[in-house]
Amino acid sequence: MPQAQARHAEQTGVARKIKVLIADDHKLVTDAVATVLMSADQFAVGVVGTFEDTLQSLEGDDGYDIVLLDLRMPGMNGMESVADVIAKAGQTKVVLFSGNAGPGVAFSAVKMGARGFLPKTIALRSLTAALRLIDSGEVYLPVSLIDSEAETELPEQAKTDKRNELTAMEIKLLTGVAAGKTNKEMAWEFQRSEVTIKMYMRKIFGKLGANNRAHAVVLAKARDLL
Repeated sequence: MPQAQARHAEQTGVARKIKVLIADDHKLVTDAVATVLMSADQFAVGVVGTFEDTLQSLEGDDGYDIVLLDLRMPGMNGMESVADVIAKAGQTKVVLFSGNAGPGVAFSAVKMGARGFLPKTIALRSLTAALRLIDSGEVYLPVSLIDSEAETELPEQAKTDKRNELTAMEIKLLTGVAAGKTNKEMAWEFQRSEVTIKMYMRKIFGKLGANNRAHAVVLAKARDLL
């Protein structure tokens, strides 16, 4: 929603609705998602089914906050079309919405400026929470997606190294934190985006019960993980 409309909503006491454009040609999917969002009474929903219609909608006056972008609807040409939508979207947050995109595609889209990835298998009850997170300015990536990306690049022994449920990649990152490395430095070292490193760190904090990076290192050392 444009800032002027948001201020007007605040001044009049009207709850702001997040405007979502569902860009997908699968009617069963769009109907289900639209129904869930509108029933939450926190969202306004538009639907298009082609790449061309998506671009036209972003040129209009609807002022969408988020676009759920299907990778395989008519007119889409892979990541090239994703880049076109991101460029056209301006302040509108573009989120990949797909049933079969792998980690490589999802992370490439985030590097290009997408605000995350929502699998079509996401529980509908979780969809509204994910969209609110994205609307707040955060990037949403399922934890399973991050794990799968890491696991495909780790040696077999590391894949089974679950010391206290921390993966080998998470231990490597904690070792970097203990050495004073920044997220940017570790992103370069491990050939990940900074967004990915931040998502790893959040997961590490959750597993260890840590409040911050220093606390995570202290707890990890106390458990002989470092």
